Amino acid sequence: MPLLALVAAHPAWRLALRRGLPPTIRIRSCRNVGQVEGLLRRELVDAVLLRVHEADWAHPIPALRERYPRVPVFGYGPVRADDARRLADGLAGGIEGILVEGVDEPVAGEVVASRAASRQREHELADAPRLLRLSEDVQRRAWQVALAGAGQRLTTSDVARAVGTSREHLSREFAAGGAPNLKRVIDLARVACAADLLRNPGYDVQTCAGVLRFASAGHLAGTTRRIAGVAPSGLGRLGPRGVLQRFLRGRTRSRI
Repeated sequence: MPLLALVAAHPAWRLALRRGLPPTIRIRSCRNVGQVEGLLRRELVDAVLLRVHEADWAHPIPALRERYPRVPVFGYGPVRADDARRLADGLAGGIEGILVEGVDEPVAGEVVASRAASRQREHELADAPRLLRLSEDVQRRAWQVALAGAGQRLTTSDVARAVGTSREHLSREFAAGGAPNLKRVIDLARVACAADLLRNPGYDVQTCAGVLRFASAGHLAGTTRRIAGVAPSGLGRLGPRGVLQRFLRGRTRSRI
């Protein structure tokens, strides 16, 4: 389940974000950017929000963006007329946008969620249901659950509970009409997410495996070869879309 890293958060801002975010996204408060980097190496982070409260608030942004370009960074906080230089420094460093305290609270969650890393992955995989022959509503809902749960050790039983049916029923329904089996699609979502993470220079294969809750880097490697036919080191070049295309070339069914 993705999360947002919120630096130096006031309770009111945390509450405002919570109201506007999908329930699948968590919020984690951090004291500083160092804590954010530690969080990025342990958890699947959707976006980072830095409070605009010091003259040098934008200083760490370029390094953060260079190491994790796929994770959007926002500034938030009170903005005055004489803050133009500070805000310009943040924008020049690669920040996604500024959320103004006292103005943007009602839409803050929606704005962040619309540009979050998970939303970018969804856009890249927007035609996956059609290509995977997921024509029924229950199939498409199961795919969305698998995609949202890419950072967890998701099982077919977990997906079945989320869509409100039994594991046996969902497994039968999901594979109907030539679609892949459900376990295969859960693995596809995880490997597609790994491909997105590995486009960030700040991630190596070992760290990526930990973030996505694979048992080990070897477990990620084995799953990657089954789904995409490449080593994990090649995932960053493929990206999520490339993983889907490789999967569709004869890897949609388990040999067992």
